[in-house]
Amino acid sequence: MICKDQLNRVIHIDDTPKRIVSLVPSQTELLVDLGLESSIVGITKFCIHPKYLRKEKTVVGGTKQVSFEKIKALNPDIILCNKEENTKEMLIELEDIASVHMSDIYNVKDTLALISMYGELFSVERKADLLIWDIKNQYQEFQNYIHTKPILKVAYFIWKKPWMVAAKHTFIDALLTLNNFENTFDTLERYPEVDLDIINRNVDIIMLSSEPYPFKDKDIDELRMQFLNTKIMLVDGEFFSWYGSRLKKAFKYFKTLHE
Repeated sequence: MICKDQLNRVIHIDDTPKRIVSLVPSQTELLVDLGLESSIVGITKFCIHPKYLRKEKTVVGGTKQVSFEKIKALNPDIILCNKEENTKEMLIELEDIASVHMSDIYNVKDTLALISMYGELFSVERKADLLIWDIKNQYQEFQNYIHTKPILKVAYFIWKKPWMVAAKHTFIDALLTLNNFENTFDTLERYPEVDLDIINRNVDIIMLSSEPYPFKDKDIDELRMQFLNTKIMLVDGEFFSWYGSRLKKAFKYFKTLHE
């Protein structure tokens, strides 16, 4: 089998992969929802959905550092990675172990393309098509819902000490736009460090993500001292940053933010 990943890299595979190592949490969740749980042999310590999976599969490390010895011992047919989550150095080492499929996600369209790729790659086309159909329907319903909502200017924080935000060319930014949220940092790239003093005081909402930094109510209290007239709220970072099958649940969650 010859296929391409989302970096347009050609991948040669003898047969449908039966032993999968997934080094991206959201892609691990997607595999399970495509009925491929039994084929997963290795995951990261951050692959927390479904919760029981880390007790049943071999944990090979994180997303930036892994045990190549553990992965090699699992004798995988394929290793699933992501351009943003994993490093180039890892990719070089992993390609000596097995074929590596790279994802590259910036928006909902890219997510649907990845689901379709997995459907073909793992011979679960029917399940992939049904998942894509479900997400498209919910996406369209949400589009009909959101067009009546006002455009609000937001700042989406992902880290503290230093303060870091999600800026343009990120999946988070694409979902903010989908929600009629105008990203106040849309002139910056990716995940920059920022000084709180440069935030426009006319920002309507400051969002504190639940991941990767676990913002709490105390962080809201801290910011409220500086931004007295701005709404500050905790948001579920998984719904804004986990692509794949998580989108099935994301649109319902987004409605709660507006309501």
